Amino acid sequence: MGWITAEQALQRLGTKPQTLYANVSRGRIAAKPDASDPRRSLYSTEDIERLASRQHGRRKAETVAAQTMAWGDPVLPTTISTIEDGRLYYRGEDAAKLSRMADLEAVAGLLWGGKRPRFPIMAGEDNPGLPQAFTVLGRLAASDMPTLGRGHAVLHADAARVMGAVTRALAGTTATELAAHERLARHWHRPEAADIIRRALVLLAEHELNASTFSARITVSTGAPLSAAVLSGLCTLGGPLHGGAAAAMDELAEAATRLGPEQAVQLSLRRGRALPCFGHRLYPHGDVRAAELLTHFEVPPLYRDLAVIGEALVGERPNIDFALAAMAAACGLPAAAPMIIFTLARSVGWLAHALEQIETGSLIRPRARYVGPAPAY
Repeated sequence: MGWITAEQALQRLGTKPQTLYANVSRGRIAAKPDASDPRRSLYSTEDIERLASRQHGRRKAETVAAQTMAWGDPVLPTTISTIEDGRLYYRGEDAAKLSRMADLEAVAGLLWGGKRPRFPIMAGEDNPGLPQAFTVLGRLAASDMPTLGRGHAVLHADAARVMGAVTRALAGTTATELAAHERLARHWHRPEAADIIRRALVLLAEHELNASTFSARITVSTGAPLSAAVLSGLCTLGGPLHGGAAAAMDELAEAATRLGPEQAVQLSLRRGRALPCFGHRLYPHGDVRAAELLTHFEVPPLYRDLAVIGEALVGERPNIDFALAAMAAACGLPAAAPMIIFTLARSVGWLAHALEQIETGSLIRPRARYVGPAPAY
């Protein structure tokens, strides 16, 4: 990907600086800090050319549709969350500020558009973890009622029940009714980590129309149960380009332990690999979720050095996956903790989008653009 200055971008687009910055905040143009001057930004040549080409005539519908699938124009309307000017908002509320006082249950109430729900303690086996979450959600998806024709209050109660099942699958049972972050901290025998887990859960609860959320909306648009929507989201989340990105951070940290942070970063780059857990296209000036989380615990020296060296060499700041891995290391949490926290938190967002999709009453059914052999008549 090539990069050009703001002056070059404005000349190519023929727009005002405010329009350029608005396109960056909406994810239409990727940007990154200029390594030679951190006060300035560079902009993706590819994205600039794509937007400039629109001035030469209306794009074909198929071109518009294709570009929306890759960080392009918005696909569908939502009232749940947005990213504007480098900040993440949940129904107009700044997510970083919410993380300083709210818990996951409070955020569920906000995102679902109702009262603070209680995630009921569900029956289940006492072998919590990601495999158990897949198993539990699979059983529920096979037996739960479809969502079509069911009332608002019933669906919200169903969403709370699904969250109860996910929480039980990931955090195990408890004799008292604790909040989700307290249950995780108790399960991991790290009660002192409860507050930082709470902050992480809030920051990860929702993130606009990412791949897993889109998958959840597609599933529920067919009338499938809410549990099936969450299962779809979980299946998508597990990929290394989505929620599984923190695992790559573990590999980088292990290499840094053996070779030193600078050698580990250089080795990754010399092998032609993108440095994991640095940068995010929707946050050209740094992932606000990572910045917020990293200020509330003592970052281990290894991760602190990796953050400084990585930013110096690639011009990108650590993202939320980096922050989760650093948090797990700082608090002595298990290796699976980042993915478990991500899954539990984002389940709330998947359910919010599922409930919103149900209200539209529409099926998400795009068309494919056929490029194979010509049909034989």
